[in-house]
Amino acid sequence: MKNILIIATLVVTCLSSCSVSQPFHVTDNAAGKTGEASYNVILGFIRPMSVDVGIAAAAADGGITKVATVDVRVSGGLFTKTYTTVVTGQ
Repeated sequence: MKNILIIATLVVTCLSSCSVSQPFHVTDNAAGKTGEASYNVILGFIRPMSVDVGIAAAAADGGITKVATVDVRVSGGLFTKTYTTVVTGQ
């Protein structure tokens, strides 16, 4: 019984995910639209070679010309991590 509990705890720990978000840049412009740019990393080092996750790419995704805020979010799982740039503005 004790072994089953230990195995179940290890499985839940390995399959759980974590997400961290932090503000990167803030201006006085009003926020109305949202744009995102993201990419996935597999096993900590395998990532797309030609991917743009910059502020300009996220703003273009949301049709934003005046940036209000920029946030960076990192979400992780067992084998993958997702890096996302979130831009709000007009």
